Amino acid sequence: MLDQPAAPRRVLVTGGAGYIGSHVLHALTDAGIPAVTIDNLSTGRRAAVPEAVPLVEGDVGSADLLEQVIRGHGVDAVMHFAGSIVVPESVEKPLAYYRNNTVNSLTLLDACVRLGVDKVVFSSTAAVYGATDRVPIDEETPTAPINPYGASKLMTEQMLRDAGPAHGLRSVILRYFNVAGADPAGRTGQATPTATHLIKVACQALLGRRPALSIFGTDYPTPDGTCIRDYIHVSDLAEAHVLALLHLRRGGESLTLNCGYGRGASVLEVVRTLEEVSGEKVPATFADRRAGDPPQLVAGADRIRERLGWVPKHDRLDEIVRSALAWERSLPG
Repeated sequence: MLDQPAAPRRVLVTGGAGYIGSHVLHALTDAGIPAVTIDNLSTGRRAAVPEAVPLVEGDVGSADLLEQVIRGHGVDAVMHFAGSIVVPESVEKPLAYYRNNTVNSLTLLDACVRLGVDKVVFSSTAAVYGATDRVPIDEETPTAPINPYGASKLMTEQMLRDAGPAHGLRSVILRYFNVAGADPAGRTGQATPTATHLIKVACQALLGRRPALSIFGTDYPTPDGTCIRDYIHVSDLAEAHVLALLHLRRGGESLTLNCGYGRGASVLEVVRTLEEVSGEKVPATFADRRAGDPPQLVAGADRIRERLGWVPKHDRLDEIVRSALAWERSLPG
């Protein structure tokens, strides 16, 4: 009797029904990489998950559920997206953020070590750098988060770094800058009505789904007085995750990498670009600066290109904005 070929190993994607997680699931599926996802659907949508990917509804903080999924689906690697991400909310509910982002991550990493899963790609954030004045911000910039959201993510980063030499757990930590846009094929996008991302909110204001876009501060030391941020298309970010997984599966070492393009756009540039793309006016109001908003946040983005061979395909602001607007138009009003 001929030996049966071994079933392909699956990657477990936590939070795969959410904005970034669903884009990564589609990128994995496009690349022919089998996946399974756990999501409690508190903010994610079942419809965002590709049909080919099994969705297990539940909490990533459940050790029993993690063991069931890892054993039952032949998981050899984890991509961890599940968590809470709203900065002001983290200030109001810090313990909830430490529970969801840090304690649940500890449960997940413990399950990985216990069950022999030695590869983790972690969804982190530029918020770990805090209010730095460095431009651009490279990976050697000291970490000094100024809110519980950033602190909770940095704690998970530290757990991954400590688990490496102790347990042989290899990881790629990806620190996102400002993620925006939507899948060019229209399969998924940012669907949370109360999202706080600038491009999402600007599109909602343009379509009359919010009264107006609030522009906080016009007196920053930038060319037009508004804040500058490094916007990265979510599909380029998803591709970075696939490359990170392949790096680990080839036996690559642990890495910490910024995810951005290395250049920024101001709030007013984003508004003008949306108006040019749509041919319509964005209703906007001007308000005072928000506490804690640095004038510029731009990624030092050379390392991810060098180490993973990442080549962005959607790194134009008009393409990012156009895809976000097309997705917003597709949503029920």
